[in-house]
Amino acid sequence: MAYEQIGKLRAGLLVPLCLAAAAPFALALVNQPAPPIGEPIAPITGTGPSDQAKIALGESLFNDVRLSHDDVIACSDCHRLDLSGDDGRARSTAADGGQLDFNAPTVFSAALNFRLNWRGNFRTVEQQNEAVLLDDRLMNTSWEELLPKLRSDPDYSRRFVTLYGAAPGRTDVLDALAIFQRSLITPNARFDRYLKGEHDAITADEEHGYQLFKAYGCIACHQGANVGGNLFQKFGIFRNPFAGQKNVTQADLGRFAITGVESDRHVFRVPSLRNVAVTAPYFHDGRTASLADAVKIMAQSQLGRQLDQRDADLIVKFLATLTGEFRGQPLTSATDRLPQ
Repeated sequence: MAYEQIGKLRAGLLVPLCLAAAAPFALALVNQPAPPIGEPIAPITGTGPSDQAKIALGESLFNDVRLSHDDVIACSDCHRLDLSGDDGRARSTAADGGQLDFNAPTVFSAALNFRLNWRGNFRTVEQQNEAVLLDDRLMNTSWEELLPKLRSDPDYSRRFVTLYGAAPGRTDVLDALAIFQRSLITPNARFDRYLKGEHDAITADEEHGYQLFKAYGCIACHQGANVGGNLFQKFGIFRNPFAGQKNVTQADLGRFAITGVESDRHVFRVPSLRNVAVTAPYFHDGRTASLADAVKIMAQSQLGRQLDQRDADLIVKFLATLTGEFRGQPLTSATDRLPQ
């Protein structure tokens, strides 16, 4: 495979496109680790927030159904921490029993993204959490309903007074949830160890897949510490992925549904590829559970390339090296263990 030729034809075109899309948001990237010299991907370093008491409080809230109206659902129902930080379904179940518009992204390492949610609606974890709590299709609660429930719990009252100096309140609830979520980074992926000099941490095939990933131009939008998550891009630069689809939904419109700006039609926040091998199904609508198929779709729609099965499989092997650890254990795929 002529890596250099592919890189000149495809990556050379897409790097300027992606960098142009990212330019207004450069300030969001300053806190991410710098990649090793000559490498576009940086290893995850550090452990996130260090206040263990607030992390524990946030985790309690994250798992508590009382954060929803009528105590029916917790954050962890769509973001299973014992699995891969998602629910393994194409689209999650709404509070009203229907189906939500978007695939639930993993919560692991999500705080490293420059914007949150598929359309990049929110700049901070706190903003996103409040929107989820109040959305009538998600947690469907209100602060008037939620806070009295927390204040009536002696354990919550004690912990909030100890940590924040007051009974549970809106700002402190959002802070505790955000601190917990910022702790959900997944270090020690085999590829991170490779970047740090442990060259036998990945196999020859996996390294070959990484070279293909760079040569085809995937790296133009998937780089940095989170291997993506740091810019917006149109889904369908070279080929329309919605062609032949009976109904183009509001979710398919991407940021256009928020901004009304025509250039935002089908534009989404580029997803992180951290832990991608264990977070199927893929895309904003969960359209495929096959990572190899997802790679082929991206090659066609974003790069204008038709990948053969061999190259797709090698790239998938590389992507599997991006699976990190949570509390010392590698993440596990939800699709392997949950009923569909």
